[in-house]
Amino acid sequence: MARILIVDDEPKLRALLTMALSVEGIDVAEADSAESALDVLGRGDAFSLMVTDVRMPGMSGLDLVKRARRERPGLECIVMTAHADAGTGVEAMRNGAFEYVTKPFEMDEMVLLIRSALEKGRLRDEVAELRGRETGRYHLDRIIGDSKPMQELIRQARMVAKRDTIVLVRGKSGTGKELVARGIHAESGREIFVAVNCGAIPETLLESELFGHEKGSFTGAHAQKIGFFERAGAGTIFLDEIGDVSPGMQVKLLRVLQEREFTRVGGTRVIRAPARVVAATHRNLEEEVKKGVFREDLYFRLNVFPIYVPSLVERIEDIPAMVDAFLPRFGHTAGMADGVLSKLMEYSWPGNVRELENCVERAVIIASGKPLETEHLPEHIRQKKVLETPSAFRLPETGLSLDELEKSLLLQALNMTSGNKTKAAGLLGITRRALYSKMHTHGIRGYGSEEAAET
Repeated sequence: MARILIVDDEPKLRALLTMALSVEGIDVAEADSAESALDVLGRGDAFSLMVTDVRMPGMSGLDLVKRARRERPGLECIVMTAHADAGTGVEAMRNGAFEYVTKPFEMDEMVLLIRSALEKGRLRDEVAELRGRETGRYHLDRIIGDSKPMQELIRQARMVAKRDTIVLVRGKSGTGKELVARGIHAESGREIFVAVNCGAIPETLLESELFGHEKGSFTGAHAQKIGFFERAGAGTIFLDEIGDVSPGMQVKLLRVLQEREFTRVGGTRVIRAPARVVAATHRNLEEEVKKGVFREDLYFRLNVFPIYVPSLVERIEDIPAMVDAFLPRFGHTAGMADGVLSKLMEYSWPGNVRELENCVERAVIIASGKPLETEHLPEHIRQKKVLETPSAFRLPETGLSLDELEKSLLLQALNMTSGNKTKAAGLLGITRRALYSKMHTHGIRGYGSEEAAET
């Protein structure tokens, strides 16, 4: 059960807060002054949060926050004041307060704010606990690869790990970009690691997920939400698939990367963003910039320290060590027959490390406890043939116009989906944003507004 300390020289307010929080299942202790609060804290009892008034006889609430945070760095604090001004709020936040509230306040809103502060503390403690177990797992020394490309990758990652520099991890899908990002974080000494797949979050929700929102800022915002940047604190935030972010969101990301601050959706208070940013993409950002799909200024802001993760075909010599690591993970101890590794090293692995791992897992299941044989491998790997996809296309001997072909495919996809641009983009294997860009390039009109197309 969470336990908080209420500090105020008004007995009635302390009683009201205690009553409201007890109903919520929160254990509350009270103190009528900053000095008595320090006595309570000095007993060694565990508190997750302190809520304190600013103006009290003797020591002020702001001085109490400063001293309490110095003695208990993990203690979250909320400051209450009946005489709020910008200076009070700034000083409270500078001293480490989670938030400050002006009296009088709605009790329901205060309870929600307290729950947000407790959640932030819980997440921090949980991540800190997990970090002790996970740091070793994701340490750069645990990345498998004695090949020259991988050794160069590890050298560069270790070189930049302890700095605040933005890192852009580049490489094809399935190469292990997040593993590299986690390795950089593990060596950085930072506590919290927050991973965000920007391509998996709908465009309309991404701003709220990254920066949070205030209660009532939009339909459905029934309570304040803490975003990923705020959760990361001074840790690491990993922005995966950064190349899939919309132009509008790119502007907001550029600001937070340049100014190291943001505001929640619907809010006015500026919040610091001290988190170290590691981004990743499988896209060719230089080409995206040329097409006008990705902002050039954001590209230069992200590309401070690029690290390239090689494809598996570029480091075939690492496959034996990787297979040796995968087998015990899948509970296989019977070894392999001669020829299995040769087959694995002769294949081109378009799906990279992810495809290799899946292949080994499948082979282990088929082998059923016996040594792995070449017959346990998928046929296309035994035959060294890359699986063809429906998008495979043979160029006619007479040639063709690439622009006309692209325009024709766009029109076919739009007609097949009755103008639904999301579905059309899915048929073509591109993002909706890219579809709009290509429609503009080819002058394709007459498929209705975005709103009509998506209904």
